[in-house]
Amino acid sequence: MNYLTGLLPSLMEGLITTFKIFFITLSISLPLGVIVALGRLSKIRLLSLFTGIYIWIMRGTPLLLQLIFIFFGLPIIGITFDRFPAAIIAFVLNYGAYFGEIFRAGIQSIDKGQYEATEVLGLSHKQTFFRIILPQMIKRVLPPISNEVITLIKDTALVYVVGLDELLRAAKIASNRDASLTPLVAVAVFYLLLTAVLTGVFKKLEDNYAYYQ
Repeated sequence: MNYLTGLLPSLMEGLITTFKIFFITLSISLPLGVIVALGRLSKIRLLSLFTGIYIWIMRGTPLLLQLIFIFFGLPIIGITFDRFPAAIIAFVLNYGAYFGEIFRAGIQSIDKGQYEATEVLGLSHKQTFFRIILPQMIKRVLPPISNEVITLIKDTALVYVVGLDELLRAAKIASNRDASLTPLVAVAVFYLLLTAVLTGVFKKLEDNYAYYQ
């Protein structure tokens, strides 16, 4: 017990970094995903092509490679980021692409007749999207979004590659120093608790949107 108590300060520091990356990534990549989805569905061919290429690159290469490229590769051409901003940029760009595809599928799943009905009612494109399409889309995309969000909390461990002291890295340092697996087991419990909380939150959200059937 005393050993676990001694571990807590370093693990909590790592957890704070994990939370920062998680919440900042989520708060930026979700709106970015909506923009990417609308760009992908745009009738402007150049915009649709650009977003399609962006999605292809982000989904077609590992997040770890993207982190390495942004932090270690871009300085070769004179573009330099500190560790934390580099991690945020990589995560936001990566998850923005995944969320964009999820939102695109959600928007396209809405029956075309609803668009026609809103035109008859005289609703503008903005009113149609935010009042009619968006609530139904959110209901349909919540399960895949929840999967991505749970994956995100685990993917934060990848920032070790740029030297950030997140939760898993703090546990690895303690494990190597003390020749013990206890820190890794403690971190596993942390991740299980976090995913349990996120699962409960999304279950609640799905229940709240249940009337959009």
